[in-house]
Amino acid sequence: MQGAGPAICLGNDIDTDLIIAGRYLRTKDRSVWAEHAFEDLDPALAPRLSGSVIVAGKNMGCGSSREQAVVALREAGVVAVVAESFARIFFRNAVNVGLPVIEAPVACTDGARVAFDLDGGWVEVDGKRYPARPLSEKMVAILRSGGLVPYWRSWR
Repeated sequence: MQGAGPAICLGNDIDTDLIIAGRYLRTKDRSVWAEHAFEDLDPALAPRLSGSVIVAGKNMGCGSSREQAVVALREAGVVAVVAESFARIFFRNAVNVGLPVIEAPVACTDGARVAFDLDGGWVEVDGKRYPARPLSEKMVAILRSGGLVPYWRSWR
């Protein structure tokens, strides 16, 4: 599984409250979540998310275990999230909703071209290749299917 997009660079410890603030969770309208993603971090960020690859530091997705944070990113059109490390529940929520997550320590500048290959086990930033922590075959299959629910439905 491969993908690419311009980088949106974030720092360490990006918590789920920064991804989607709790005040927007009163609705189940996912487009509202996408529209307000990262609003408390940078109000101008949400419109730039479509087609982008988020590149973060350590502990991406820490905080509450809300699945809505990952859904907001996917609904906003984020191609993948690359980080040095992920909070465990955020990582699994991302796989479950079909948002590729790549664990690799990479150097980042906003707008840099990021490409990845989950099967090949690498991520590239402006032509510089970094090894990525491999995902299990099952996780890659779930991501290819678009998430856990479509994966299980394909077994019928």
